[in-house]
Amino acid sequence: MKVSFDFSAIGDTGSFARNSGSGAQTASSSDTQAPATRSEQLPHRPESAGTARRMTRAALSEWGVDEDSSDQVLLVISELVTNAVEHALPPVALRVARPTPQTVHIEVDDGGPAAVEGSWASTGDADEHGRGSAIVDVLTSSHGMRFQSSGSTYWADVPVAA
Repeated sequence: MKVSFDFSAIGDTGSFARNSGSGAQTASSSDTQAPATRSEQLPHRPESAGTARRMTRAALSEWGVDEDSSDQVLLVISELVTNAVEHALPPVALRVARPTPQTVHIEVDDGGPAAVEGSWASTGDADEHGRGSAIVDVLTSSHGMRFQSSGSTYWADVPVAA
């Protein structure tokens, strides 16, 4: 697997991105329809990962995404939302879009790093932590983060069957 890092935007925008293969797919300027999009504000609670999965599963079904691809998207969503709840301040917001028939784009906003870990992260065994980044890396064609004055956005592009 070819992995490249795009550090060009770190200085001004605070962005970091990882691209595999030929990079992320985006809708071309000739597309006449806006991508299908869903968004939701989530409570800053562990249960929010389940809420995010339910909302996303409904959208993926409506968009005709196959079950295997849906499972991969839902796993990435679980990782990103759980990290926002466990390691960051509120608010937490989820955006899911299908910019192309082959891509589901995910964004999770949070309020920036928390000074204290969430209850699961602080009480769980050490061997139960640290796998999320590897999971996201394997299941996505690209992923990264952007820093804003209001917090952070973690994003991922998951390839799906057309």
